[in-house]
Amino acid sequence: VQLQASGGGSVQAGGSLRLSCVASGSIFRIETMNWYRQFPGKERELVASITGRVSTYYADSVKGRFTISRDVANDTLYLQMNSLKPEDTAVYYCQALQFGRGFWGQGTLVTVSS
Repeated sequence: VQLQASGGGSVQAGGSLRLSCVASGSIFRIETMNWYRQFPGKERELVASITGRVSTYYADSVKGRFTISRDVANDTLYLQMNSLKPEDTAVYYCQALQFGRGFWGQGTLVTVSS
């Protein structure tokens, strides 16, 4: 499984961005897809998760502001990020879980200025 993330950038506080992650390769039976983020000097933290098309999880820090979705037909994962805050500044990574094994995309940097 190969994952290609895109959509990061710079935005002012209160703005929005949409991250995308396109999966390719042996993508059958990808059960769960996740978005993580990593702050400088910190471990990656789970931001949002989707299993199937509608079972979702959100970290408390993004609940109500971020929406994870999955276009199965186009093998693409999205993260719609609204009402962005400076503390959302991080490198965001997508992950796919297949038969219990995790695959990572490259990170995409999100910078939110106050």
